[in-house]
Amino acid sequence: MLFFKKNQKNILKLISLFTLIRGYNIFVLILAQYLTAKYILVPDNSWNSLFLDFHFFSVIVASALTTAAGYISNNFYDAAKDQINRPKKYILEHLVSQKIHFFLFFLLNTIALIFAYAVSFYAFLFFLFYILSIWLYSSMIKRLFWLSNLFSALLMILPFWAITLYFKNFEEVVFYLAGYLFFLILARDIVKDLESLKGDWTQRYQSLPVVFDSTKTKWIISIIILLSFIPNYHLFKQPLGLMNYYFILSVPFQAFVLLFLWLATNQKMYLWIHNLIKLWILVGVIGIAFI
Repeated sequence: MLFFKKNQKNILKLISLFTLIRGYNIFVLILAQYLTAKYILVPDNSWNSLFLDFHFFSVIVASALTTAAGYISNNFYDAAKDQINRPKKYILEHLVSQKIHFFLFFLLNTIALIFAYAVSFYAFLFFLFYILSIWLYSSMIKRLFWLSNLFSALLMILPFWAITLYFKNFEEVVFYLAGYLFFLILARDIVKDLESLKGDWTQRYQSLPVVFDSTKTKWIISIIILLSFIPNYHLFKQPLGLMNYYFILSVPFQAFVLLFLWLATNQKMYLWIHNLIKLWILVGVIGIAFI
């Protein structure tokens, strides 16, 4: 019985760490980078050549580890807010001591920089800049009006620029995809602010719903979603195979999201919208394989 309880406690700690570093998001990031490389950036390369390319693998590892460390940094600075908005999640993520959180933060970033340096000194500087940007966002920018959301969306896009720079592919389709993804992430991030309004207001975060109100924030989200139709239109005209259907279906999907957004009145409904946009991004990632 004692052995079982000890194992159960260890399993809970592992789940806590997986939740802390957003293991699901890291998996999606790695999948997205590999699929983007194979079907968009270097379509003539075989899977074997990609998997055996140590430098590309190093870029992927550096991206994943710095992003995971960034989630730990966010968790530390958002602890007081999360206690109010997501008490169950807060308890789960703090089954592991803060000392271990700090150790993991420095360990993951150190390993990431070692892998980046294995690629080139410029890659090392890129990921050092990325690490410092995440820390700056978590410690300071996250509390600032408007800049918080823009900075967050840009940080989510940066790992894709890492592989774009690595393969030196700057075709217009890459910029349209980045633009489409940027608007989706930005909309999702502001919806998340609506979801966490209570904690943001208590902790004096200058989020859009705190500075304005829910109605004005919904108008801003609506405009951002409508702006995503611009890169969406250009992507639809690209020869992207079955992926074109994704961009066609994005129109009714986003119309549904907008309708749901204006009907939403509580935290649970905003969480649903947040997860719907997140799911649509995942569908888009998987859809890359059908280009």
